[in-house]
Amino acid sequence: MPDTSTAIGVDIGGTNLRAARVSGAGDILERVSERIDRDANNAIGRIIELVRQLDRPDVTAIGIGVPGRVDARRRTVLSGGYLNLAGAALAERVEAATGKPVIIDNDCNMALVAEIAAGAGRGRENVVMFTIGTGIGGAIVQEGQILRGRGTAGQLGHITVDVKGVACVCGRRGCVETTSSGTALARHIQEAGMPADTSIDDILRRAAKGNAVARQVLDAWAGPLRAAIDSASAAFDPDLVLLGGGLGKAAFKALQKVPALAPWYQYPVLSAALGDDAGVIGAAVCALIEHRSPLPPSALVAAELTVLERPA
Repeated sequence: MPDTSTAIGVDIGGTNLRAARVSGAGDILERVSERIDRDANNAIGRIIELVRQLDRPDVTAIGIGVPGRVDARRRTVLSGGYLNLAGAALAERVEAATGKPVIIDNDCNMALVAEIAAGAGRGRENVVMFTIGTGIGGAIVQEGQILRGRGTAGQLGHITVDVKGVACVCGRRGCVETTSSGTALARHIQEAGMPADTSIDDILRRAAKGNAVARQVLDAWAGPLRAAIDSASAAFDPDLVLLGGGLGKAAFKALQKVPALAPWYQYPVLSAALGDDAGVIGAAVCALIEHRSPLPPSALVAAELTVLERPA
């Protein structure tokens, strides 16, 4: 008899809070979303409410993708950025309120799991992913396994691209998040004297027509991102680099005009395929795998993910 279990995946973004009930094949069955509340206590209350809206008898577990540093083994948020859930007992509170087992992990790790299971990373065992939105997240899979280091490896948004650059929420200066995130793009637009409501699509169109100011904005935004990708490639030698998040596709287009900085660092770059759905799908898939298997999320391997793949 086929397993009809589902899980609820929650993705805590810099701007939006998303949740979905997801099947074992990675299909979204129901979804809800709302604007994020930057207060940690209020945000957890809203997560619980969204989960309750989606809860059904076939839901066996809940997965939550959290921005910032997360120790998935201990289910602990160590630090955050735009919404800081450090020390907030997120997993325990959601578990107590819903009666369902809860796993948590970095949101980009969740998104990369989804892309390997059912998206642009399918069949790849060595993948680096940057998620570009309000901030920049990162995740690394090596030989089919999420790279964690002591617990929180993969913070690619904090690769330094300018040691004298803008102060970052992490406490250092010149992280790629400060130059190439959505927040940084808004700053580049303002500094170039363009209207605040100028979209990235407008900038790409103007740059393609030779507009020097638009080209300047793209160089300031995409140039440091290329440098960060080159650094990640030098460190991890991936099969593939994925660009996800709300600005992933735009960053991919912008990078077409910003070549790799040295011949050694040539690697395929693709837009992530699942868009804003990657976080909720990955969180749910991880929760299902954890519920079905004695292996912890830190031991996720490609072989486990293949059983959840959609048909090609």
